[in-house]
Amino acid sequence: MRHPHTTPESDPTTGERGPRSGRGHGPHGFGRGPRGGRPGPGGGPEGMRRGRGFGRPGGWQQGDLPSADDAEKWFTGRLPDGWFDALEVTVDREEITVIGTLAGIEAGTDGAEAEGRVSRFRAETREQRMAIAEEAQGRYQRTVSWGARVGDTTALFTHLAVPVMTRLRQPERAVLDTLVDAGVARSRSDALAWSVRLVGEHADTWLSELREAMSEVDKLRAKGPTV
Repeated sequence: MRHPHTTPESDPTTGERGPRSGRGHGPHGFGRGPRGGRPGPGGGPEGMRRGRGFGRPGGWQQGDLPSADDAEKWFTGRLPDGWFDALEVTVDREEITVIGTLAGIEAGTDGAEAEGRVSRFRAETREQRMAIAEEAQGRYQRTVSWGARVGDTTALFTHLAVPVMTRLRQPERAVLDTLVDAGVARSRSDALAWSVRLVGEHADTWLSELREAMSEVDKLRAKGPTV
């Protein structure tokens, strides 16, 4: 797997840009990226270079990275009061995504007003979010990405796009080509991402149970003797 890179995006109202790929910057410009040898305050996942050949084939081991099981509690305690009415924290091996429902906004607010509220929050809290991201990245050794929600409007500010390499036989490639030919996706890569999202939507309960089971296995493996 190649190193993750970030999807740069800019906001004309704030001038905030996503991080550059490779060495040098997390989502808010702190520390070294995943290519760096030693993670800085906002360094990339150290486990990207370790753990190969052990445990689940092609997988990553709990012992390679600090546990992030308490990430939601940490962010709940660390974020300033009054920012969010609700908080959603999602963690994987490379990234922690923090999406908050903006506080004090009337139910039903949507459309252009919702987008404006999110844009204002982003601009007004940028420096504080950068400082919190630096702390969290030092604690969990994962990139921190932010988002905000108002009504049905959810905006992610800057987040990782991680390339995943795979080999497909002709029948599998035919499925992707059908999606491309039908206009569902622009490319095989988009078609594969669309397929993964579809599986996630329709197998959410099963995937959640599977993740919980794998998490317990990883915890037990991390407690075992070092080989």
